[in-house]
Amino acid sequence: MAVDAHDPQAVADFCAAAMWTDDHASRQLGMTIDRVGPGTAELSMTVTREMTNGHGTAHGGCIFALADSAFAFACNSHGPRAVAAQCHVAYLRPGRPGDRLVATAVEVTREGRSSIYDVHVRCAGAVVAEFRGHARQIGGSWLDGVAAQE
Repeated sequence: MAVDAHDPQAVADFCAAAMWTDDHASRQLGMTIDRVGPGTAELSMTVTREMTNGHGTAHGGCIFALADSAFAFACNSHGPRAVAAQCHVAYLRPGRPGDRLVATAVEVTREGRSSIYDVHVRCAGAVVAEFRGHARQIGGSWLDGVAAQE
């Protein structure tokens, strides 16, 4: 497979597809990739009964997982492989069974091997959670071994 390494959107699309292949956790939780771009990603997930806590609301870990996955696709969208070094989440309102949660990740800054992303988790436009993730490049690239189009 070839990818135009000079086209940031083509790189983001390629990296997302490569990551999604082995992202069993996100797929098992029913997440979908709605869109990706250079430094951005939007994933969504419907809250199921199995994702609720003792209060009958979305378990914070499930909301965190959605935000973390959007963060992962955004911070890996440039080609170099990156992982979370630190994350913080603030829960603002509960999610409920049947709610479609949408997590939108946006790059705040990228300097050297470090980057910061903000992720907004919403349901029908209302903010459910705010997440900030710090990523660190770990070496290697999603484009290693891929033929580059010129």
